[in-house]
Amino acid sequence: MKTFKTLMLSTLTATFLVMPFVAQAHCGGCGGCGDKTETTRAKAIFPLAEEAGFTTLTAAVKAAGLAETLTEKGPFTVFAPTDEAFAKLPEGTVEALLADPESLKNVLLYHVVSGTVMAEDVVALESAEALNGAKLAINTQDGVMINSSNVIKTDISASNGVVHVIDTVLIPGNM
Repeated sequence: MKTFKTLMLSTLTATFLVMPFVAQAHCGGCGGCGDKTETTRAKAIFPLAEEAGFTTLTAAVKAAGLAETLTEKGPFTVFAPTDEAFAKLPEGTVEALLADPESLKNVLLYHVVSGTVMAEDVVALESAEALNGAKLAINTQDGVMINSSNVIKTDISASNGVVHVIDTVLIPGNM
């Protein structure tokens, strides 16, 4: 079984309905591909999530000061909880996290791993290390689960990684 670190080093983050992409005309000047048709480039993870209507997640990313990181750095694999996933948390949890930026950042970084890990790679893994340093358990026996969260959409490409949508907010064990 491959480890996450092995995949990350060897390959180095569902469809959000139909995600908007930024179209750019190909210059054709490099002589490499010879194709002068338009090509598309995916948006970065944060703007992609914001446009897709992940309201609670994007508000939390902004409050934790991670918007720039998820826009300009990477590559990352993000396990993005839906608004419904945040609504399943006990009452007051989201508000408490928004009021505590360090705890919020810890929770959000628990949803991110370094590198671009596509669905076909995730199924070969048993665990992954989140950017907060904690381990995420991966179970592929009946669908794909990250800890106790079901992956409900996969492989949403971004210019700086990939997003997989999950149905439950991941809370680190130390919280």
